[in-house]
Amino acid sequence: MSNANWLEYIEFMSFNIYDWVLVFAALFLSLELLNELITRRFTGERFLETLSSLFTQAPYYFLEFTVFGGAVYLYFSIYELIPWKIPVNGYSALLVLLLADLTYYIEHYAIHRIRLFWLAHSVHHSSGVYNTATAFRFSLFDPLVSVLFHLPLVLMGFNPILIFAAEVLVQAYQFWIHNEMIGKLGPLEWFLNTPSHHRVHHGSDKQYIDKNFGGILIIWDRLFGTFQKEESLPNYGLTTPMTSKNPITVQFYEFPRLYKDLVTARNGSEFIDYLLRPPGWHPKPSPTNASSVESHGPQPGR
Repeated sequence: MSNANWLEYIEFMSFNIYDWVLVFAALFLSLELLNELITRRFTGERFLETLSSLFTQAPYYFLEFTVFGGAVYLYFSIYELIPWKIPVNGYSALLVLLLADLTYYIEHYAIHRIRLFWLAHSVHHSSGVYNTATAFRFSLFDPLVSVLFHLPLVLMGFNPILIFAAEVLVQAYQFWIHNEMIGKLGPLEWFLNTPSHHRVHHGSDKQYIDKNFGGILIIWDRLFGTFQKEESLPNYGLTTPMTSKNPITVQFYEFPRLYKDLVTARNGSEFIDYLLRPPGWHPKPSPTNASSVESHGPQPGR
């Protein structure tokens, strides 16, 4: 096939898959709610929490469409200036998907370890209920972070359509791993991100914090030392629980918390540290404030 035919096929396939993911997600969420009714786990509070997760989609999609338009313009502008361009074919499509999955791992790690980015990603982790609706619990600022981290793929010479398609597929894959109904999956657990692995990622227990960042593949976590197997069913949410069901509170819960820390900064260095160090970081209490340490273990706001 020609480059144009490959691009048309890949673009159609990826976005068509995402449309079907939305359909299956709705069906699977209905099945989860039915299961909760049968097992008597269903409560009004859990249902409201599920609705709260779904309501985050409205502001997210509003900014997503705006940012996507800007990203298309930016990526193609840069792509046209690059003299090296990787041919568009099935091999390059698979390669960019693999690299996009690695990029997702790096991005995911960074937004957990850099508090400025955690402002956005904490929305996804703030629910104490873990079901398919959690997969769609996004901050309206998430698209901005994603554009930044995927920019290197453009600089490598990949056609932006391949990059956008790969991003869509990495995100679409993850809808089915947000549930408690599917147990461990045998040999697949070695290389794929599974519900078991991702339950760990959403755990607020000390041994589960900042583990299992993978998108499609779990091999990145195994390679880079961030893998943790599921030893018991996690406690979900932040280490300092966010119990509000108000969509506005859900979106901006971490903002006043960061502001309170920033106003206590005694100098520019501490101010920057509060923004760029992990959530829960505080300066070492000393009269001279000569050095700072990072808090380990369960951290406020995580």
